Amino acid sequence: MQIKTLGKLIVSIAFCTNSATSLAAEVTVSAAASLTNAFKEIAQNYQAQYPEAKVSLNFGASGALLQQIAKGAPVDVFASADQESMDEAQKQGLVVAGDRRDFVKNTLVLIAPIDSILSIKRLEDLSQAGVKRVAIGNPGSVPVGRYTQYALTAAKLWPALEAKAIYTQNVRQSLDYVARGEVDSGFVYATDAAIMKDKVKVVMAVPLDMSVTYPVAKIKASSNGDEARRFIAFLFLPQSQAILVKYGFQKP
Repeated sequence: MQIKTLGKLIVSIAFCTNSATSLAAEVTVSAAASLTNAFKEIAQNYQAQYPEAKVSLNFGASGALLQQIAKGAPVDVFASADQESMDEAQKQGLVVAGDRRDFVKNTLVLIAPIDSILSIKRLEDLSQAGVKRVAIGNPGSVPVGRYTQYALTAAKLWPALEAKAIYTQNVRQSLDYVARGEVDSGFVYATDAAIMKDKVKVVMAVPLDMSVTYPVAKIKASSNGDEARRFIAFLFLPQSQAILVKYGFQKP
């Protein structure tokens, strides 16, 4: 009986040890919607290089992801499409300054359906009567929406275009609306427009007096800190940077 009991104890300890090892190799990454395609490929490469690891990806508007983290969502890594969201995460004590790093840069662009017959070449052209709906990320939670509001305010067009705005929950929703012709134009990142070249056309790169840089950081309360740091370091390796460049991102 004692031998059987000892055997069961050893098996139980081994099981717990294996489970702990497995959990230690798991990392949950909340990333801006515009990173979807690139991060899926990077995660596959990461898991191929570290077979014991498992990457869970959660995509959405940076503001919405931040709210989830603030409410206790079990997230290890946060990759934001703007500095403001990461600043707020730091202000709330969710990340520490020393853990955040800028890893890519993007460009804000104005797009229209590929078959659009409207003459839209400048931001001012959005004021014409023929343009009735413009997809804009919700400035309250979507970084691309904030960048858009900054640009339109600087061009003194925001009050007029606000009435035409169709607010979206993230940049990919704006892209979809334009691709399906449900709006006359929309504001997205260059990387988003590039994945639907057959359905949308880039009208222009929108001038901004700020850089569209993406910071990434380990969540302070992460229970998988080592794995979070390893994944973040992986983003800066040449192979991962090459994937980001392939999808149109630029170095910060």
